[in-house]
Amino acid sequence: MRPVQTGGEISIRGAGLHPIQVELGEVKVQEDDISSVKQGLVDELQSLGFDLFDDKRIQAIERVKNLITDLVHNKDNDIEVNLSEYLAKELHKDYSYLSNLFSEVEDITIEKYYIHQKIEKVKELLVYDELTLSEIAFQLNYSSAAYLSNQFKDVTGSTPSQFKKVRESKRKSLDEL
Repeated sequence: MRPVQTGGEISIRGAGLHPIQVELGEVKVQEDDISSVKQGLVDELQSLGFDLFDDKRIQAIERVKNLITDLVHNKDNDIEVNLSEYLAKELHKDYSYLSNLFSEVEDITIEKYYIHQKIEKVKELLVYDELTLSEIAFQLNYSSAAYLSNQFKDVTGSTPSQFKKVRESKRKSLDEL
């Protein structure tokens, strides 16, 4: 039985599965054994550009990525503990295990992944041109605009002001379109 696609979503109920919890990138179902519908589900997900991760190691890595992405892009990096404590608490796993697993599979450390996500957020905020660099640094919990600028240059190869100038030179005014 194949899952049913409805308006860009997959109906796992149509595949005879009963969801009990749905979160970003994760669905938990009542059924213990999905082997009879697994291949149809995999095919349908892949046709929509998604993958089914049933390997616990890959699931853990995807959860780390989702938590970091959500933290940086949706929660303005607002945590009361450091990243390692946050991830360990949220995933109920030892941070050293998560860190070693992440580095082994992704070939980048969790910290570098986190920094890259923060720099992507900085780029987004620079393009919006609504905040100063100091305000962006404060929003993303950098100790100073200078530290943010140095980290930005290390990751991108250009300073925030150079990045902004290049982006502005590529933009066209409405009358040029």
